Amino acid sequence: MDIRFLGHACFELTEGDTRVLVDPFLTGNPKAAVEASEVDPTHILLTHGHGDHYGDIEAIAKRTGASVVAIVEIADELEEAGVENVADPNIGGTVKFDWGWVKLTPAWHTSTTPKGTQNTPAGLLIHIGGKLVYHLGDTALFSDLKLAAGRGDPIDVALMCIGGHYTMDRIDAVTAAEFVGAGTVIPCHYDTFPPVETDAEAFKADVESQTSSKVQVLQPGETFSA
Repeated sequence: MDIRFLGHACFELTEGDTRVLVDPFLTGNPKAAVEASEVDPTHILLTHGHGDHYGDIEAIAKRTGASVVAIVEIADELEEAGVENVADPNIGGTVKFDWGWVKLTPAWHTSTTPKGTQNTPAGLLIHIGGKLVYHLGDTALFSDLKLAAGRGDPIDVALMCIGGHYTMDRIDAVTAAEFVGAGTVIPCHYDTFPPVETDAEAFKADVESQTSSKVQVLQPGETFSA
């Protein structure tokens, strides 16, 4: 299963013919590795509604017919906008597919869509290709991050925000990495804009010296094989 970093908090997870796109903020993203017109997902997952995550979801979903998973309030908005094949779980809910499943987990943040719909932000547990990937979404450090690691399925890869200002910073993210206990941590949500600039290599050094996890720093467009 391949994980391609597309910039900011956007990732594409590929297993066979399945292409799962998470938080498709591409247009207007100075770090985007591709244009919105260049992705062809079979599924799109959304952590929350802020513009730097919601991004191009409407245009991509309408063009590709991809199945979409978003928390219920955003799902309702997407359906009203003409997006089809939308699943509408809430926190704790699981959506199953032939390739695996997606569960929404708590994230400590805020969320309002570009159209003004208020909603609860989420993290995403994604089971694909026999691997469990945890996209923490935008979150502060909080102790319930431990629960994802303790629910019975070991986390193979954590996609973790480290940029600070809008989310936890790289110092808090070291503790988050300890809580989550993933085999590999891939940092995201940093260096896109000045407020979230940070030192990913310092984060890598701290995590690998203080926890059992390894860190894979990806540049936009690079791929990690899990």
